[in-house]
Amino acid sequence: MLQRVGRVPVALVALAVASLGVAAAAPPLAAPIQSLPESQRRHVEAITGAADVSTRVEARAFVARPEVFEFLLDHPELAAHLARALRVARYRIWRTSEGLALDDGWGARGHFRVVHAGEGARVMLARGQYDHAWLPPIRGQAVAMIEYRLEPAEGGRRLVRPIVSGYVRLDSRFLAGLLKVASAAAQRKADLEAHRLAKVFAKVSRELEEDPAGALDLLRRNPDVPREELEAFARLLSAR
Repeated sequence: MLQRVGRVPVALVALAVASLGVAAAAPPLAAPIQSLPESQRRHVEAITGAADVSTRVEARAFVARPEVFEFLLDHPELAAHLARALRVARYRIWRTSEGLALDDGWGARGHFRVVHAGEGARVMLARGQYDHAWLPPIRGQAVAMIEYRLEPAEGGRRLVRPIVSGYVRLDSRFLAGLLKVASAAAQRKADLEAHRLAKVFAKVSRELEEDPAGALDLLRRNPDVPREELEAFARLLSAR
């Protein structure tokens, strides 16, 4: 059971809809949330200040066109379709009246929204649950942050150095207590998911560099891909 509770951070921080590095407990969010409206800032701080598990991973750097990388960050639904089409991830993201919905394909579902999109950072607020045949639904809230630095690389590209942070607060204090008992396993799982998120970005960027036309063709075959976002992405890829 403790292994299943430890899986909750998987869904709640694997938001984008994402390599080895150095993992550590995540520090409190600072600058990115100061610009948020007060009610939203307090909501974020309530999660980060009392998180049952947190992670901060400095993932392996990868080469990308910064405008393409940032477009995918700002269009998570399209990014999820692209990751699935390229077979580098299985999660789905789609728009609903409650915001962006997420299904990680392993029993974790929820909704999230981007609350901060600024230079070098994106902050997302999520609520979700994990369902398993032998357990009651495990519900919680999370804050995820993707930070990145851009450094010069060849051919007008940039070396993207991503840092992924996640904070999870479970609704059930009983389950939170179990999570603390299994804190080492939960920490490793949270760190692993943060690495996987960064690895998805790296794989997608590499595929786009090697065969952008092929990636666009896969997206165009899918009627569920938002057409307006797809055409904007196509124009961006062609502007080399």
